Amino acid sequence: MQGSLMVDVEGLWLTAEDRSFLRHPQVGGLIIFARNIEHPRQVRELCAAIRAIRPDLLLAVDQEGGRVQRLRQGFTRLPAMRSIAERPEAQTLARHCGWLMAAEVLAVGLDLSFAPVLDLDHQRSAVVGTRAFEGDPERAAQLAGAFIQGMNEAGMAATGKHFPGHGWAEADSHVAIPTDERSLDSLRAQDLVPFARLSRQLAAVMPAHVIYPQVDAQPAGFSRRWLQDILRGELQFDGVIFSDDLSMAGAHVVGDAASRIEAALSAGCDMGLVCNDRAAAELALSAAQRLNVTPSPRLARMHGQAHAASEYRQHPRWLQAMQALRAAQLVD
Repeated sequence: MQGSLMVDVEGLWLTAEDRSFLRHPQVGGLIIFARNIEHPRQVRELCAAIRAIRPDLLLAVDQEGGRVQRLRQGFTRLPAMRSIAERPEAQTLARHCGWLMAAEVLAVGLDLSFAPVLDLDHQRSAVVGTRAFEGDPERAAQLAGAFIQGMNEAGMAATGKHFPGHGWAEADSHVAIPTDERSLDSLRAQDLVPFARLSRQLAAVMPAHVIYPQVDAQPAGFSRRWLQDILRGELQFDGVIFSDDLSMAGAHVVGDAASRIEAALSAGCDMGLVCNDRAAAELALSAAQRLNVTPSPRLARMHGQAHAASEYRQHPRWLQAMQALRAAQLVD
């Protein structure tokens, strides 16, 4: 079983220090960023090197489409989700886009992309913006559901983010601590709708580093009220809960990296991400070892199915998806 910590590495290849770090049993996953990516073959070789050390690690990337797309050279430049919603055949295009994204990510040896975004576009949050499908909650749920269906058909489990919705809070949680002053009833009527509608289709959820003071004083990812009472209880969600990156400014409200991983796991996260700061990751690792958290069996559900693998461009589905997306002028 995987450990409860997802980390990253610095470069295109593993260093001796990376290899040593990844061997710790409490490390359960690794996320790659643009700095780790050169072209598809290099990513495949990096993934193979990681799996030679830890075959059980979950390997992840952020490959949403639009501006959040780490895999670029040699990969399809996927459209922003909002541009899909503007097309009359949006639901079909969303399904094609989900399949295409997942097939390309699986083909290089990764297990999952943290997608889709279920935030609503309230025309307030610059960090969400066109990453969201829609401002209308029911339509956002419908389009995200089609995208998830495509991902699943390619062999990838879906992760909805950022619970319970980052679209209203204006501040960027990467660099600030955002707040959303709305009531729980207001959130239930709007931003929670896609999560409620899709709770059975989602294999995982990633909570927002946003404080909703009318619900809880803690950011959602550190809140038992949000994760246990509402997500697990009210929405009946039984999948994996991944924290958002605990190195982000929005997470600093609870203290250092050791305090953050402890707070996230205690609130109900199954795996905590600590990225772009190896010293913080080491501190979090020491805390996770001290806590001796039993790894969640849910994490096993997130491994990708390799049947889509490297020959995906020979698959009739690839041609069908590309033709549809080109006809809609969403890809080159």
